[in-house]
Amino acid sequence: MSTQTMPFAKALTAGLRAALDADDKALVMGEDVGRLGGVFRITDGLQKDFGEHRVVDTPLAESGIVGTAIGLAMRGYRPICEIQFDGFVFPAYDQITTQLAKLHYRSRGRIQVPVVVRIPYGGGIGAIEHHSESPEALFAHTPGLRVVSPATPQDAYDMIRAAVVSPDPVIFFEPKGRYWSKGEVDLDSPVPSLDGGGPDPLGTARIARTGTDVTLVAYGPTVATALSAADALAAEGTSAEVVDLRSISPLDVPTVVDSVRRTGRCVVVHEAPTYFGPGAELAARVTEECFYSLEAPVQRVGGFHTPYPVAKVEHDYLPDVDRVCDAVDRALSH
Repeated sequence: MSTQTMPFAKALTAGLRAALDADDKALVMGEDVGRLGGVFRITDGLQKDFGEHRVVDTPLAESGIVGTAIGLAMRGYRPICEIQFDGFVFPAYDQITTQLAKLHYRSRGRIQVPVVVRIPYGGGIGAIEHHSESPEALFAHTPGLRVVSPATPQDAYDMIRAAVVSPDPVIFFEPKGRYWSKGEVDLDSPVPSLDGGGPDPLGTARIARTGTDVTLVAYGPTVATALSAADALAAEGTSAEVVDLRSISPLDVPTVVDSVRRTGRCVVVHEAPTYFGPGAELAARVTEECFYSLEAPVQRVGGFHTPYPVAKVEHDYLPDVDRVCDAVDRALSH
């Protein structure tokens, strides 16, 4: 059967396998991605099937991983880099933002660098310091990068394949707290189109739930939170529409704007700090486009303006159903 129920993590594995099988110039590289199969076992079995020259265990050097990937991409390869944890990406930040993001522009389009940088991110696993971060705003602020985050196993499978065939560099944020959530995956779904011939999951939001009273906008790990909040609100008589952004950069503004114009209210939910977070850009764009449709100011629910806390109190830091519902109540009170 082409449709199977599988965890988010296994959908990523299946997507990577399909990408490697489809293009012999695609390769996976990172710390412990080969024999071990990655710390979350996302690359489990790939080195056995594709060989050490296509699933490459690298030294403990994130800057070297991404720098090498850039050189490989310039020679026609499609590297897929794994960063073990979100907090480990910063040694590679220079390579990503000053080289990877700029080479196509700097060369006036003559050079393409189709590199995928996979980053497990977000909270919910009770990890130690530097193992639970949400740095997506830093990369979304950098022109030249696609920044995406799937929320479902099907999108994980589709989006990782789309990322590998993309001519642009893609920062692929994987919500590690959702790695074990299960869903149906159609393994025969076509590779998503990136040439304008169909929906582009790397730049197109989806309506995860329809509603009439308020729009909840989320991506990655907080889509499930928003859907749970919508269930709680429905029990109280409030109909919430949930928009799964999928792409943080570029933003699918038309889909969000269309929803907010219908509901008149908007709440943005993400795990990243609210201060200067992705929700600030969304709130500004929604206000610009929907000023005469809004019945209340756009509300934002996110992490607090502190370093990510220790595991014992991360439940106080992360957005939950109660905080989302409180924000909806504030929007409805206007």
